Amino acid sequence: MLCELCEPKAPTVYRDDRLSVILVDDAAYPGFCRVIWNDHVKEMSDLANEDRLYINEAVYQVELALVGVMKPFKVNLASLGNMVPHLHWHLIPRYEDDAQFPSPVWAPAVRTTDKPVLAARRALLPQLAADIARRLEKK
Repeated sequence: MLCELCEPKAPTVYRDDRLSVILVDDAAYPGFCRVIWNDHVKEMSDLANEDRLYINEAVYQVELALVGVMKPFKVNLASLGNMVPHLHWHLIPRYEDDAQFPSPVWAPAVRTTDKPVLAARRALLPQLAADIARRLEKK
């Protein structure tokens, strides 16, 4: 089976020998990131302790960048992998005006976010990408 996370098509903002961070192209959720373990492993428990700490630190640094740049009401973290059993974390900036708030982003939409608001959030993506790269290059 082909794994879409082994070779993601979304823009990569950081990559090293262990993990990658991509910006997910989601019109309703600018700033949606994924931290993807490069090797095809299914669970956190498949990692050595050092690697588990490494990916957790990366998730933490990406969350700090999201909070600092995007200024969301909340950041959702999720590691599901039911459809694609390849270890990855979703980091999703949430706002009280987003389409599904307060439900998960996978729930039915209850509103439409104003286009100028989404455009302003999309305008922050280059700054977000730069901050993620800066934070992860330092660790």
